[in-house]
Amino acid sequence: MNTFYNVKQTLAVSDIKGNITGNIEKWEAHKKGILHKGFSVGILYKDKLLLQNRKHPAFDGMFDFTSSSHQVFKGKKLQSLNEAVLDCLIREWNLQPKSLAYNPEYKGYVYYKAKDPKSVFTEHEICDLLVTEVKEIPTPNFDFSYGYSLVSREELADTNSSIYKNLVPWVKKMIEKKLV
Repeated sequence: MNTFYNVKQTLAVSDIKGNITGNIEKWEAHKKGILHKGFSVGILYKDKLLLQNRKHPAFDGMFDFTSSSHQVFKGKKLQSLNEAVLDCLIREWNLQPKSLAYNPEYKGYVYYKAKDPKSVFTEHEICDLLVTEVKEIPTPNFDFSYGYSLVSREELADTNSSIYKNLVPWVKKMIEKKLV
């Protein structure tokens, strides 16, 4: 049983430019639609993107980049983006840093606000995108995923495809902004 979503976490509240303006408990931010910092990490395998079929309280069952999460405060100090990304990859994909071809590279960010039609949660984020590569497909942690798909960038951007229609809103924004 996945207890991760029950752990109290504090996120970074931000303004529209991504400047940190405070902090808030994770689920309070998502219930009230408070703007906060988030990230997505995309993993490439043989020039295809590894998409996660999310098992999550928000946007459950939809396709996401390999993983999406948040930097969290540890005490009074906010995790670095790199630390949060690596923690997420270990937690959701059993991926150790040595399995990555290179440290995740920052590609840009998007701003978005989207209400999950199947829950009480609203994602309202300044969402950073990072990308890296692997030589072998990792094994997902099925506490966080129903499975995965490998897709080309062309397939990902095809607005008529079933994958695109089931993408989380932030990935669609990243495609529109040509970050992918």
